[in-house]
Amino acid sequence: MRSSTVVATPGAVRAWRVHLKLLGMAALWGGSWPAGRLLAQALPPLAVASWRFGLALALLLVWLHFAGGLRRLGRLSVRQWSGLALAGAVGVFGYAVFFMLGLALVPAGRAALVVTTNPVATALLAAWLFGERLNRRIAAGMALATVGAWVVITRGDPWVLVQGGLGVGELLLLGCAATWVAYTLMGRCLLQGVNPLTTTTVSAGLGLLLLLAAALAFEGPQALAAPLQAGVAAWAALVFLSVGATVLAYAWYFEGVSALGAGAASAYITLVPVFGVLFAALLLGEQIDGSMAFGGALAVGGLAVMHMARRAPH
Repeated sequence: MRSSTVVATPGAVRAWRVHLKLLGMAALWGGSWPAGRLLAQALPPLAVASWRFGLALALLLVWLHFAGGLRRLGRLSVRQWSGLALAGAVGVFGYAVFFMLGLALVPAGRAALVVTTNPVATALLAAWLFGERLNRRIAAGMALATVGAWVVITRGDPWVLVQGGLGVGELLLLGCAATWVAYTLMGRCLLQGVNPLTTTTVSAGLGLLLLLAAALAFEGPQALAAPLQAGVAAWAALVFLSVGATVLAYAWYFEGVSALGAGAASAYITLVPVFGVLFAALLLGEQIDGSMAFGGALAVGGLAVMHMARRAPH
């Protein structure tokens, strides 16, 4: 009688490893919310953002060097450098400021769900600016995600938006979402011909310069030195944000895009808010109330519908 044992091929093993790395990427990006919350409550936010991108930039430069990217920087056009400068100002400086200030006021789990508005706004603007296709299924997913985010933002009282009662923290997080959407769309129209690693490294460097200037102007030199006196928990969160959520997560995402394609890799981003809520509950003891559970389920479900609709045959 023949054995029914199935031997996995090297290609299948590699594919599973890529999928596991993409799952790790989603977990790392989800974990950035409770880590940011811990730091925003313990240290000056602009100083923390400066340290985060300073540490990340050092590692990204090493990565870019071994990838042969440093030699290609001199071949970038003026338009590409202008695009990278704008990306650094909006996608690094702007995003980091809104991220840290928002997390000082809003629990990490709720914050992670607020930014489920990112893909919806990106899809709408891409359809308007670049003519990207929308169909009924994508529209249905967008509607679900928007309603879910609305429930989370208003804490289950949708009339708060009409009455102007939205909190400063929620408004800052919507600014966080807006800067990320702008950064994403900039890559489409201003950074053609620039690979993702170069974009991430250079924009991180240019954004870091703005963060350092803002930290010195608004928080002072003492604030920039504050992390040096921080405890183990704060440093663990800072290293996690710099190495895990910035460098390692991007490395795994780029590997996933290369091996599986952008569509399959980006599907894992749907899990980021799920991990954000779970880690905030486990690590910070945050409560998951009814509005978060219901609104979060709608938002994540809507993102999943959008992704599946994009992958469906025309």
